[in-house]
Amino acid sequence: MRKARLLTTAAFAVASASLLVPPAAATASADGAGSAGGGLEVRPATVMPGDAVTVSTTACGSEGAASGDASAVGAGMFTLTPGAQKEKAVGEFKVPPSAQPGTYEIVAKCSGSGAEGKETAGDLVVTITSTAAAREEQPVAPKGYVKTGVGGALGPDPVQTAAGVAALAVAAAGGTWLLHRRARGDRI
Repeated sequence: MRKARLLTTAAFAVASASLLVPPAAATASADGAGSAGGGLEVRPATVMPGDAVTVSTTACGSEGAASGDASAVGAGMFTLTPGAQKEKAVGEFKVPPSAQPGTYEIVAKCSGSGAEGKETAGDLVVTITSTAAAREEQPVAPKGYVKTGVGGALGPDPVQTAAGVAALAVAAAGGTWLLHRRARGDRI
């Protein structure tokens, strides 16, 4: 029993240590495919097939440009040029309507201004349900009435409905009065 407890404790210690120390590959790509800063910013990060995506990076310097590669998602090559913010190179591509749901790596390779050949990357998530649309849609209360084919002879008019309820109430009161008289033995 003591040996089993010792093995369990050792296994727990190893598992805990592996959670605290991230793998080297994960830390190397955290800033954009192992580049030294200036990762690739993908906006929006989650899209549906057919949506446009804007990509920007500061990795190419103040006047640098880059060639982008979105072939992983099926969009092919695109160009990043210096944008309104001088330190950023900006480009755009459209996700093809045939894109399948999943996570895709988008890559940009710098050209010119001393950052020649430097690569940076970012992730793009393609989904078939729009998270933005789901958040914007508010539940709507149903209006009107349901046409079931059963009843509803009076229709949705409140005055007619009230008249029908009153007629039912009079019939119920009359029936109760007749049953009460019969139970007492009164003749009708």
